[in-house]
Amino acid sequence: MAIVCPSDEASRYVIDRCLNENLADFIITDMTNNIASYHEWKQAYNDRVTLLECDDIKSCADEAVKSVKEGNADVLMKGIINTDVLMHSVLNKDTGLLQSGNIMSHATLAEIPGYNRLLLFSDATVIPYPDLSQFEAMIRYDISIAQALGITVPKVALIHFTEKTNPKFPVTTAYNQIIEDCHNDKFGNVKIAGPMDVKTAVDYESAVIKGIINDVSGNADILIFPDLEAGNTFYKTISCFSHSTMAGIITGAEAPIVLPSRADTPASKFHSLVLACITAKKLK
Repeated sequence: MAIVCPSDEASRYVIDRCLNENLADFIITDMTNNIASYHEWKQAYNDRVTLLECDDIKSCADEAVKSVKEGNADVLMKGIINTDVLMHSVLNKDTGLLQSGNIMSHATLAEIPGYNRLLLFSDATVIPYPDLSQFEAMIRYDISIAQALGITVPKVALIHFTEKTNPKFPVTTAYNQIIEDCHNDKFGNVKIAGPMDVKTAVDYESAVIKGIINDVSGNADILIFPDLEAGNTFYKTISCFSHSTMAGIITGAEAPIVLPSRADTPASKFHSLVLACITAKKLK
């Protein structure tokens, strides 16, 4: 793992736990005045911890991205550094991690009290108003994560407030195309249905009452939201009101990227890194 400026308490918790549980090794990039604070890990774990001393914040980000680019790290993680600084390095056309033509998205994995399975959903952070190609990219990424988690035939629900195609809502037309592409085996071994609302997607009794019976309704593994506003609202709602356990990663780059929010708990940041590890292993 290449982690940038992890001097905050939550990042240090993640590193300490991963080292203690033998889950990951670390390349730590930070500025000269902070680098000494990591020497205890270097002394305790020797070659499992690499320290890269940098002159400024931008160099810290550049060096971490370079470590991933050159194959010395499998995951990139943000510590106490502004997201825009890190993403500037990630998106650099010459030295960054986003190949030309690729689409970045955000995948969240949630363990929600009362739901009988882990639930993946996109996008709560990156893509404001997805077009067809962006929808298809996030679906492919989420399917790959689900399969890495052992879900052999993921069930994908295309979320909207209506269950009918309506030209007033172009996203429902895009959903129809996605379902047609699924029938033509574009996404592999997967079930996709929609549009449907969240309750229909995850509550079978509601689906039966509405008469919406298909391979996905009531048993969704993946929710694809129509826009960032809906996805982010769902993210914040299940986090606040149901106290769900959450993990999130950026997908679509050459390696998974963990961009935790300042408000995320240490446990959430740890779970996000674990999810990134699982995803990175599948990419190899």
